[in-house]
Amino acid sequence: MSPDALYVTVRAACFLSLFQACGTSFFLAAWGAGLPRSAGHIARLGRRAAAVGAMLVLAQQLLEAARMAGDYAGLFDGGLQWLALASSGGAAHGLQAFGLLLVMSGLPLPTPLGTALARRRCALALAGSVLAILAFTLTGHTSVAPGRPVLAPLLAVHLGIVAFWFGALAPLYLVLAHESQAAANQALRRFSAIAVFLVPVLPLAGLALAWGLVPGFAVLRQPYGELLLAKLVGFALLMVLAAFNRWRLVPALARSGHGGVALRRTLVAEIALLAMVFAVTAVLTGYYAPDH
Repeated sequence: MSPDALYVTVRAACFLSLFQACGTSFFLAAWGAGLPRSAGHIARLGRRAAAVGAMLVLAQQLLEAARMAGDYAGLFDGGLQWLALASSGGAAHGLQAFGLLLVMSGLPLPTPLGTALARRRCALALAGSVLAILAFTLTGHTSVAPGRPVLAPLLAVHLGIVAFWFGALAPLYLVLAHESQAAANQALRRFSAIAVFLVPVLPLAGLALAWGLVPGFAVLRQPYGELLLAKLVGFALLMVLAAFNRWRLVPALARSGHGGVALRRTLVAEIALLAMVFAVTAVLTGYYAPDH
């Protein structure tokens, strides 16, 4: 495997871990106090995701030098490693690692979750999550685009919603597995009430980013455009699943208490689809630029 291929693989795995950690922080800050049985499980999930994410961020940074050299010998080249560290990518990786460390520090939550100490811990994890997401605006295509003043905030909003959505799926699965029917229904209703407004913003922000980055429709016949279309198809399928959950499975579970198994299956399907979208994004950002 070439350094480029390994970098893209690590990057895709890092997306999974980072967004899981950040989304878990958002989820616990919003609904953790009403989840006495599952909050501990969810916090452990977020803490482990943050730990794995921090290690993968470090691996990405080390692999930058190997990519520059075109060979793994670059890993041991101090000059190339310093050059990579001094780049915008080095700054982004440093901020992501710091943010994930804050998440790890905040998520060992005390019990009960409504205490002042728990709120301070949640605030620490939230701050780390925001920093880790904002780090993406320091490097990449939007950082050098002429429309950066607009594109960077759009990217932050886009990725924040991705973290909120993806990061809530596994916690919701744990809620269904551990909480009482009443607590699970309440958490699902509250999540759906916010998601129904936020999730549609995701493709709109993505399209606005694409509009600001691509030079024209001709790019759709190039690898960058083809991968971009693959992402859009993935998000379209995710919107269908999310709508099915929102309008069919969640109300059915609230009415009769049945449908929990089907809902858990669709949550797993959403996680798998988003993982594929992350893999496509890693290839897109690791190999191609909008004008190539």
